[in-house]
Amino acid sequence: MSEAIRKASADDVSRMLDLAEQRRQEYAHYQPVFWKPATDAREKQSAWFAQLVQRENIVTLVYERDGEVIGFVIANFVPSPPVYDVPGLTCSVDDFCVATHEDWLHYGRKLLEAVMGEAKQRGAAQIVVVCAHLDHAKRSMLSDAGLTIASEWYTTPL
Repeated sequence: MSEAIRKASADDVSRMLDLAEQRRQEYAHYQPVFWKPATDAREKQSAWFAQLVQRENIVTLVYERDGEVIGFVIANFVPSPPVYDVPGLTCSVDDFCVATHEDWLHYGRKLLEAVMGEAKQRGAAQIVVVCAHLDHAKRSMLSDAGLTIASEWYTTPL
């Protein structure tokens, strides 16, 4: 079995979209207002991902096993709010998916470690990873990796 974490390319976007779409459907069950997918979500995300994999200031990594992408992570770097004393950039991770819940333990953890290493090299002082409250496998992996909850968002329709 061959495995590798590598920089994502335009050729990977279709599979990344498959994984993101799978996550969107799952997250919509967790919270159907906030996570409700747009009817054209894939098309919009396709253009966005195609742009992101080309940008040098964005980290886009895929985990490839036996020639198939089974996970990906996208990270950008933003200044921390000036009211907080964070001594560097914040590595922000929103899009972070793996093929199955079981994949978080190994493949998701390896992707997290890789993006954290890249973030350190780029001068980030912290990483912030988005995770749905009912995504237990991802939450467990993040906790096992030493990440702690910094904030929770609450929502209701108006």
